[in-house]
Amino acid sequence: MSETPMPIWEVFVRARAGLAHRHAGSVHAADAEMALQAARDTYTRRGEGLSLWVVPSAAITASDPADRDSLFEPTADKIYRHPTFYEVPDDVGHM
Repeated sequence: MSETPMPIWEVFVRARAGLAHRHAGSVHAADAEMALQAARDTYTRRGEGLSLWVVPSAAITASDPADRDSLFEPTADKIYRHPTFYEVPDDVGHM
């Protein structure tokens, strides 16, 4: 009798308001609710998290570093996409 392994969930934690979520690690869980509870218990023990995201590992698709030139090089000639033309006010935090 073999047991079906529980799926792996990737955990992202946001430390404070205004900051981005950062990858914290992975947990094994049967469903999203269990994954949130496991992530809370594992990655926010010291109260350092404001919010959590859990995503099934199987749902993540990543680019291949070997495809860097074809994926990212075309944006170099579109200078309007770079924030160099904007002045960010001093009171805007975390930019």
